[in-house]
Amino acid sequence: MSEPFAKEGPNTSDKIWTRDFVLIVLANFFIFLGFQMTLPTIPLFVEQLGGSDQMIGVVVGIFMFSALLIRPYAGHALETKGRAFVYLIGLGIFVISVGVFGFATSIILLFIVRIIQGIGWGFSTTASGTIATDLIPAHRRGEGMGYYGLSGNLALAFGPSLGLALSGVLSFTELFLICGGLGLAALLLSSTVRYKKVEKAAKETVTVKWDFYEKSALQPSILLFFITVTFGGIATFLPLYATQKDIYGIQWYFLLYALALMLTRTFAGKLYDTKGHRAVFIPGALLILVAMVLLAWLPNSGILYIAAILYGLGFGSIQPALQAWSIEQAPRHRRGMANATFFSFFDLGVGIGAIAFGQIGHWFGYSSIYMTAAVSVFIAMIYYLILLRKNPVKPA
Repeated sequence: MSEPFAKEGPNTSDKIWTRDFVLIVLANFFIFLGFQMTLPTIPLFVEQLGGSDQMIGVVVGIFMFSALLIRPYAGHALETKGRAFVYLIGLGIFVISVGVFGFATSIILLFIVRIIQGIGWGFSTTASGTIATDLIPAHRRGEGMGYYGLSGNLALAFGPSLGLALSGVLSFTELFLICGGLGLAALLLSSTVRYKKVEKAAKETVTVKWDFYEKSALQPSILLFFITVTFGGIATFLPLYATQKDIYGIQWYFLLYALALMLTRTFAGKLYDTKGHRAVFIPGALLILVAMVLLAWLPNSGILYIAAILYGLGFGSIQPALQAWSIEQAPRHRRGMANATFFSFFDLGVGIGAIAFGQIGHWFGYSSIYMTAAVSVFIAMIYYLILLRKNPVKPA
């Protein structure tokens, strides 16, 4: 790391790499590693329990919907009860729920535990992004959120491949206990972070108005929704799709995707800070659109890997830009709710994608999933151009 650790508290210096920022980045890495290891293995576990494609989609999607429902409360709790309360409670719920996955003997039990996991995930990820925002200097927010996002990208680089590899040599019970242990590491690290204290004025403001979203974050969040619909199809059905087509090396897809994602994090945030989202969104969306078309075609492993790189470059450019855009226009005391709004639409996109694509794949085959995902990206591009036309300077 090029910057020395700073001793100051949140937002009191020009440095990004403070002690607390490093801790929150490490905690984020471990919780995402545990989560990413479950992404390609949960569908396999459901299949082992006798579940169909539709049931796989429901089990994956319900996790996102429970996270979605809890995020508005998490956003308000961040401003009234404090960052530490929300984050540590969320991590604790996540650790316990993931740790008991492998002990589920039926799809119904797994379904219930997935709902509980979603609650923990909704609390922890809403809090983590807000805490990172507290720690990053305002004029370097795009850059700082890009670095923060790298922790999740590193987890993505190794998590799915590691999960798939371990599922071949360990039982699902052992695998999910390891995932829970990674969450426990995140909990221990985060317990040493010096969190921003809730300001009295902010607390009074939030208790007067209890709502479900931050208005200033809606436009970038809607754009994110149409983009993350594609992720629901990839995370849930791509391993099964590749197996059906006798294409091997699916673990390399996730690794290449994550490496491309990390590459974009090194410059996309700075590009957003200097030139705004207009320099990032359309190019990134085009790359994702091409990746979806390639997956719908998918004749061999080479095309699979090209799609992974294109998707990583596109999503890695768009996601931190949209998150910074969501936060920067929100009042200071509404940053928690802005993050909650942003991640709610993320969850909604993945959840609807997983459930809808389960049915689409059952009716029309796995290839149709990715053509439908391409349409979703195209809708996002059209909506973005409409926003620019309404406000040529910057959509508000």
